[in-house]
Amino acid sequence: MTTKIFNVAIVGCGIGRSHMTQGYLNNEDRFRVVAVCDLDPVRLDAVADEFGIARRTTRFDDLLAMDDLDVIDICTPPAIHYGQIMASLAAGKHVICEKPLVGTLREIDAVMAAEKVAGKLLMPIFQYRYGNSVQKAKAIIDAGIAGRPYVGTAETYWQRLPEYYAVPWRGKWATELGGVLMTHAIHLHDMLSYLMSPPAAIFGRIATRVHDIEVEDCASATLELQSGALASLTATLGAREEISRLHLAFENVTFESSHGPYNPGEDPWRIVPRDAETAARIDALLDGWTPVPPRFAGQVRDFYDALTGEAPLPVTTADARAALELIAGFYHSHRTRQEVRFPIDTGHPTYEGWIPVPQPTSNA
Repeated sequence: MTTKIFNVAIVGCGIGRSHMTQGYLNNEDRFRVVAVCDLDPVRLDAVADEFGIARRTTRFDDLLAMDDLDVIDICTPPAIHYGQIMASLAAGKHVICEKPLVGTLREIDAVMAAEKVAGKLLMPIFQYRYGNSVQKAKAIIDAGIAGRPYVGTAETYWQRLPEYYAVPWRGKWATELGGVLMTHAIHLHDMLSYLMSPPAAIFGRIATRVHDIEVEDCASATLELQSGALASLTATLGAREEISRLHLAFENVTFESSHGPYNPGEDPWRIVPRDAETAARIDALLDGWTPVPPRFAGQVRDFYDALTGEAPLPVTTADARAALELIAGFYHSHRTRQEVRFPIDTGHPTYEGWIPVPQPTSNA
């Protein structure tokens, strides 16, 4: 039974409402949402009224001045994450922030430095890591039962219609910071790294084929992973049937995720052992398995354990950096038609950002 309840403010009542319904309402003995913030006063009041939250403001700075606030949960458009994260840490608050955490590798390195100075916890949201089946797979892999990883695929076949891009900040480099790689496929790519190891090199291609937008809506790549395994990534926002799928072949076990587009970590996964002995080891490991809360509910629960010192932070700024590094490498590989190897450091052309620089028009 928990004793300490942490006070939370949610910034951004769009996706922030999902954090409320899926995360905090499932962890009411751990967190209390005491304030909400949104630039749209109509949406702000609607969410605050729905959940009985008295404190509501359209000014982010108001939250920084609240002495009783423990955590600021940032659910705003990507381009403003960096400033809000840095201000929250400087104000002595713990931080939860939606993906992408920031817009450049320089910014993520600055955030990691500020996190250490503040002595506060910053948790990026990668809720797709949570669910019974993905955590069973992780347990099997970490126990050494799966053996060496061989190959894997990550497929993000989603659909976004034109009205999705009616939201002014979507589909633009300056405000969304990228397309299907940044906002959509980032989840499956993180899950692949989580289960098979981070990438060592990438050869990627992007295209804008579905919508009239600045950023990419189709992508494909081949990866070499740090574990030595090979992997492929495919993503589109023009699929007629939406699925998210991981298919991972290890020495002793093959895993195939469920195909649910927005909850691929949940049951049922196909877990195929190579022989009866491997099957028996898996059965013994999973005997008496405790169900894992899915998505935000699971990640918010584990954040509590990190705040109270009972467990490590479940998703870290290092994880967020790895996700952004993959995206930076993906874009650079496409533009140069060359393989990109990791890590990407301060001398790399994408360290300061991957947004294309507009070419000057000729007056000739």
